Amino acid sequence: MILSLISFIAGITLVILSADWLTKGASELARRFKISELVIGLTIVALGTSLPELVISLSSALKGSSGISLGNIIGSNIFNGLLILGVAALIAPIKFNPRMLSRELPFNLLASVVLILVSGSMLAGGAPGEYITRYSGLLLLCFLAVFIRYTFSITGDGTEEEESYAPMSNGKIFLALAGGLAGLIFGGNIFVDGATEIARFIGLSEAVIGITIVSAGSSLPELAVSVSAARKGNVGIALGNVLGSNILNIFFILGCSATITPICLDGFSFVDYYVLIFSSLLIYFVGKFGGKNIIKRGEGALLVATYIAYTVYLIMRG
Repeated sequence: MILSLISFIAGITLVILSADWLTKGASELARRFKISELVIGLTIVALGTSLPELVISLSSALKGSSGISLGNIIGSNIFNGLLILGVAALIAPIKFNPRMLSRELPFNLLASVVLILVSGSMLAGGAPGEYITRYSGLLLLCFLAVFIRYTFSITGDGTEEEESYAPMSNGKIFLALAGGLAGLIFGGNIFVDGATEIARFIGLSEAVIGITIVSAGSSLPELAVSVSAARKGNVGIALGNVLGSNILNIFFILGCSATITPICLDGFSFVDYYVLIFSSLLIYFVGKFGGKNIIKRGEGALLVATYIAYTVYLIMRG
């Protein structure tokens, strides 16, 4: 058990650090090719904060631990939508800008709805041994292509400013890319091994530990970015980071995982899907119809309380 715990902590630490290295190297490489800051933010940086989820979900799927793979994605989106946005709103009220209202918000809600649809009869209780099939995985990747195409079609109005940064040498770019990739692969493997053994030891299903511990750990980059942005008053970054990560988690990460190997739905409850869609709907309606399109501190407290209540339910469910 001690070795599993060490493997768990070391794995998630290495994954988070490696994601940061890889993102910095990729961002610098993109700048060398004169790719705009806005495009870098919407693609490389957004994907960078989702790399832990990608590595962990793919590793879990390949090792046959599909409960951790799907649980990590569902749990990460719930963690992002309820806890991260809730904490960020408690620090500073979050205002939606017109771009998010017309693009990320609808796509965030669409991603949750599509996940429910590809999960088949899960909302009716589900039958043992049901799967998210490879065909469903390919469908999710098609939605990803639509999102990327739409994003690039309306990206950039020529007004974005270049952010000051310290240029990296070619050697540092190579080390960041190679070291980050190697660290992600190795860290993801030992993390999944540790999480699986811990789940078995304490009697929790892989689905539950994926939704709780694994998803919280893999969402630390999003939490760090959003809290830091909220403290600096850049609340738009906090919201954009969460929405972008949620969309990528379902369309890209789950799409890749299910395409590689079907994802078993055993161990999941319709409650998990209801909480996911509730968090997406709450963000959508507050942003679209709330007063002045703002998530206030009181609403942030409600989001945090909802996440705590859901976590307690999961632990009791086992």
